Amino acid sequence: MWNKIRVLLLEFAKIHRFLMRFFREVVSPPFEFKEFIRQCYEIGWKSFPLISLTGFIVGFVFTKQSRPSLEEFGASSMIPALISIAIVRALAPLVTALIGSGKIGSQIGAELSSMNVTEQIDAMEVSGTNPFKFLIVSRILATTFMIPVLTFYVAGIGLMGGYLSIISKDQLSMLSFFSQVFNTIKMVDVFAMTFRALVFGFTIGFVSTYVGYFSSKGTEGVGKAANSAVVASMFIVFIEELLIVQLLSLLT
Repeated sequence: MWNKIRVLLLEFAKIHRFLMRFFREVVSPPFEFKEFIRQCYEIGWKSFPLISLTGFIVGFVFTKQSRPSLEEFGASSMIPALISIAIVRALAPLVTALIGSGKIGSQIGAELSSMNVTEQIDAMEVSGTNPFKFLIVSRILATTFMIPVLTFYVAGIGLMGGYLSIISKDQLSMLSFFSQVFNTIKMVDVFAMTFRALVFGFTIGFVSTYVGYFSSKGTEGVGKAANSAVVASMFIVFIEELLIVQLLSLLT
């Protein structure tokens, strides 16, 4: 048992050193701006098809499932307000983070692990390039920046899915729908969504790069790194969601 505790404490120390090194490297030149832009393209643009489909389905299905309950109380006119609160406050950042953990997390974990296996990281150090700044810092910054962007996009697509679900049964103009939506949403809701997305984006980037950078040698390590990146990212995102909800409930 003591050996397990010792291994766990050593792992926490390793994570702490990795985190502190990131904060040191992120503020010290030179800055890998081109690699950051490339990672934003890889993480953001290439995720749009999957994110679009998922966001639309979430908004459409949530509206469909909410309608019967509201109709029982004669409150079907409150559907736009309900879906705007649900999507902006919780669903958009959480769904984006989960999709990001699956697609982006596995991609980063497998990519860095394969570079570790083929000793490309060691070759970068020999050639004078800082692999940590080039590979780690750029990816963590890209996920931290792009997950909020994708979250706002998912919120918009989800609201469009909700609107199409409503007009399949009711006559409601798009202007009336979005007027109710924006009258319901407050700035604190937008702030909460942005804060969640930033935290989730940093978590996905940090966990994925950490797992890939310290993956075990051999081809088996690539698969384990990809799987560990996805599982660990999703688990931590759910824990953070719980803590953020409790924090925001105390502040509001």
